[in-house]
Amino acid sequence: MNVNMERIIQCIKQGDENSLQTQLQEFNKEYAQCFFCDEEEKEQRKQRKLEQFRKNKLKNCAESDSDADESKQEDGGLVLRQTLAVVVVRFLRTVVNGRLLRVCLRTLRILSRDKKVLAPLVTDGALLTLAKLAGLTTSDTSEEDEPEPDFYDKILASLAQTKALLGGICEGEGETEANELQEESNVFDQEDEDANTDIGVPNCEENVSGLHHMVLEQGRRDRRESRKDGVEEEEVEEGDPGDEMQRKEAMKVLCNVVYNSSIAQEKFSTLRLINGLIQGLRPGAGSSSPSSVQFYQLRLMFLVTALRPELSTQLQQTGGVSLLTAALERCLEVQWKDQYEGSLDPAAPPISLDASQQIIEILKILFNITHSSHRKVPSEDDAALYRHLVAILRLCLMRKSVLTTDADELQGHTVNLLSALPLQCLDVLLMVPLEQNSEQCEGRRLNMDCVHALLMFMERRLESGDKIKEKLTPILNLLTESCRAHRETRHYIRKHILPPLRDVTHRPEEGCTVKSRLIRLMTHLDTDVKHCAAELIFVLCKENVRRFVKYTGYGNAAGLLATRGLLGGQGFRTSSPDAHYSSDSDSDTEEYRQVKDRINPVTGRVEAEMPDPMEGMSEEEKEEEAKRLIMLFNKLSRDNIIQPMGVNAEGKLVPMSGLRGNPLIEETLSESESDEDAGEGTNR
Repeated sequence: MNVNMERIIQCIKQGDENSLQTQLQEFNKEYAQCFFCDEEEKEQRKQRKLEQFRKNKLKNCAESDSDADESKQEDGGLVLRQTLAVVVVRFLRTVVNGRLLRVCLRTLRILSRDKKVLAPLVTDGALLTLAKLAGLTTSDTSEEDEPEPDFYDKILASLAQTKALLGGICEGEGETEANELQEESNVFDQEDEDANTDIGVPNCEENVSGLHHMVLEQGRRDRRESRKDGVEEEEVEEGDPGDEMQRKEAMKVLCNVVYNSSIAQEKFSTLRLINGLIQGLRPGAGSSSPSSVQFYQLRLMFLVTALRPELSTQLQQTGGVSLLTAALERCLEVQWKDQYEGSLDPAAPPISLDASQQIIEILKILFNITHSSHRKVPSEDDAALYRHLVAILRLCLMRKSVLTTDADELQGHTVNLLSALPLQCLDVLLMVPLEQNSEQCEGRRLNMDCVHALLMFMERRLESGDKIKEKLTPILNLLTESCRAHRETRHYIRKHILPPLRDVTHRPEEGCTVKSRLIRLMTHLDTDVKHCAAELIFVLCKENVRRFVKYTGYGNAAGLLATRGLLGGQGFRTSSPDAHYSSDSDSDTEEYRQVKDRINPVTGRVEAEMPDPMEGMSEEEKEEEAKRLIMLFNKLSRDNIIQPMGVNAEGKLVPMSGLRGNPLIEETLSESESDEDAGEGTNR
């Protein structure tokens, strides 16, 4: 690790800010893209250790010389990073030079990606200092500003002692090429120091109530800020307001620290730093902050509300929904035609890159604080607030963005939030006057543009096939619940997904239609995906078992029917209490009626006629063949190779042994057992 700690400390002691700035800038430039997890290097190292283990044939093999050297280099680099973090945090409380201050913050931002060096950054004093530089608080930390007289001398002595123990390799010999500090590196440090490669950001539509650490990916730029290719960040910053860059860098450090440290998350709550973020949402404060600073304020708010439930509750109780809704309205620059109707001008410019990124963060925060309200009956005031929010979310679905990827991500987070809001408030999506090219429901003059957009979004997710559970289950759940609550929505969606049956020569799951793709998901390995897909088809069939089997085949439908206890077929309809289904009938087409009697109910198609396997056999031979099959099944059952199942009185699958009370089953079992005993006696 090429950092001269002794030189840095001497510059601080002597007040040589220019030399100190140069030293830190060299560190920042060299390690701008560090702390990725190099999977190839990790795999090579595992293979070397495995080969060494096999060679020595020992359970605990000794490390090779190269491994020992690498371990020493890593330990030495870690000591230097820890020392640098301690020194910079201490110096940060005294620095007044704006340029040097930003360089120090950038150094801390790089260091804060490493969980092993976070200790100096999670103290009360460090967090308050960073919060003050980020504009979140005005708390005075002067009592910690003055270091001990011999503070830096102790650091130098400790550093020399450590270097001696490590064999003097800490300085001047470089670190391992991969810098594999940890796989759970910071994923929120989006802005890259190099214009050629940017750090990737994880997809946060997945279950934000439980964030998962991910391995960083290269190749994705931070698109919020325009940069010229080949221009160093330091040069670009010269024309930017110093206060903006300072606040932004401090906010990035806080994002890294809060994400990587549970201690920092707890102290963020204890120190009530979220109050500064809430103040930043106020109309006056938000309009005066630069867009990049607003983005990182929102990103930090998303983190703390996702990781600390009490902060999510606090934000909700302090009017967070209304504040965030107003911020969302400002980002979209909504022009209202009516109470719940926003203007959707086709000639309006697409949503800008900056605005789309801020909107996505707002949607994620709103999901964090409203996800528990889905099943609750809102008060009159809350219902009006949620309807106002849904009217804005409709614009998020319908408006175009500059980039297609941004539009898809924006719609994904909009779907997540819609699925978290009370169902009765979603009627706003349909309460828009019809226009010339609007989609509408047959027989009812209702605007179905928004429902159509949701259908197209679901189709795109089906076609991509990427991260099915995370990306597809929210839209499937939203469409299912909407179909239950609004019969017009169900009627419109059914027309697109389940058109009248005409061609029944193929299995329902075969083909590339939306219906075929959904039916294939009904037998998916993931239980949640399987249930969501089946539930949507079942609701489109008005929860009618016979109709459900007709469209999907009994084999595909068996999973949901078994879950609901409907395998026995009793009760053709089992509607949910909150379902609103019309009384329209499912009329069969002429093509379907002609082949209806020849359809195999298990596969859901017309099967080719097969020759009768018992053709030419006498009645005695047929009876003997049936007994032989029963004996084989019993043998397989006793050997635990298969377990015969039956349907009980509730329509659920249970082992045959649990159906002893059924006279027909009792008779069959007793006959098979007696026949088997007789067969074994004959063999003996």
